[in-house]
Amino acid sequence: MEAKKYYFFSDVHLGLKSRAEEKAKEKNVVNFLKTITPDAKEIYIVGDLFDCWIEYRKVVPKGYYNLLSAINNIVESGIPVHFLSGNHDFWLNTYLRDDVGMTIHYDPVELMIDNRKFFIAHGDGLSKGDTGYKIIKKILRSKFNQFLYSLIHPDIGITLAQGSSRSSRKHTDKPYGASDGMKEFAIKKISEGFDFVIMGHYHMPQKIELKENNHSGYFITLGDWINNYTYGTYSDGAFELEYWNKT
Repeated sequence: MEAKKYYFFSDVHLGLKSRAEEKAKEKNVVNFLKTITPDAKEIYIVGDLFDCWIEYRKVVPKGYYNLLSAINNIVESGIPVHFLSGNHDFWLNTYLRDDVGMTIHYDPVELMIDNRKFFIAHGDGLSKGDTGYKIIKKILRSKFNQFLYSLIHPDIGITLAQGSSRSSRKHTDKPYGASDGMKEFAIKKISEGFDFVIMGHYHMPQKIELKENNHSGYFITLGDWINNYTYGTYSDGAFELEYWNKT
């Protein structure tokens, strides 16, 4: 009997392009989830599942029914689905937790699997190209500012947020260099004893072995579901980056 696997993916950015393109992307993600469910132990969505998610107390963005229903079915089957908020979907309330069933993480996740230490984070705010985002992050994540924004009618508020999400790409969606802050951060975590440092945000899949303070570990960026359709798996001590054969 094959060992169950831990699955990791990020940066789907649902809602980014035309309705037809996004429906096709959603279908691919749903098919992916259905395929991996039989051998999945846990699933980690490492941020930016949506290109913009702004959730009011009683109103959520329109669409995504098929995906959210598929996730709910997975959770109901007994497989935990973890969702780490990213820089495009950080404004979460209770819907994805209470109605869909995902375990929501606002901060990085540290866990032990097979006596190996994992550090999982979206990665926003770590890159040297994220200066603009760092400035607005504190403003956008302020509970008081979110309360003020919630007073705007949802039709207007969500539309404005979607426009802001697209314009923010000039701060966040850049090709980062080899000495980028994300890698430097990963080196620090590996020096602290972590065996796997897993992030999204970068949009390019990579798996790099690093050694610090006589401890070896891996820095992994998961890629995206815009151009690469990549994901990560962990089982029996090995982490692999894999490609989904999209339809």
